[in-house]
Amino acid sequence: MADQSSSHKKIMLVDDDKFLLDMYAIKFSKAGYEVKTADSTDGGLKLVRDGYIPDVMLVDIVMPGMDGLDLVNAIRKERLAPSAVMIMLTNQGSSDDISRAKKLGVDGYIVKATTIPSEVLAEVERIINSKKT
Repeated sequence: MADQSSSHKKIMLVDDDKFLLDMYAIKFSKAGYEVKTADSTDGGLKLVRDGYIPDVMLVDIVMPGMDGLDLVNAIRKERLAPSAVMIMLTNQGSSDDISRAKKLGVDGYIVKATTIPSEVLAEVERIINSKKT
């Protein structure tokens, strides 16, 4: 049964790994989220510039062209999704990346390599709930 906090929440997943993108899209859909995906930072930026306003954004860091942190920065600068919960979902666990993410004010940082999809879902919901209080 889907958690009430997730019902009708819009989540946008941005990752250039199509297998992971599909896997997480299915996981979040089954949990009651409305899911949109983008397989590039340009695609993600276009979605929000075109008026899609997610409640939550899960963004990978390492992608061709603009990286995920630059995407978050652009979205924040342009005030495209001002109330969106921003979570980095990445294999980059270096302190440089984490400190860059913190400077941008991201709400969460999940390392893919050490987290199975159900844990990612649980962590995303924990971060969303912590933002409400």
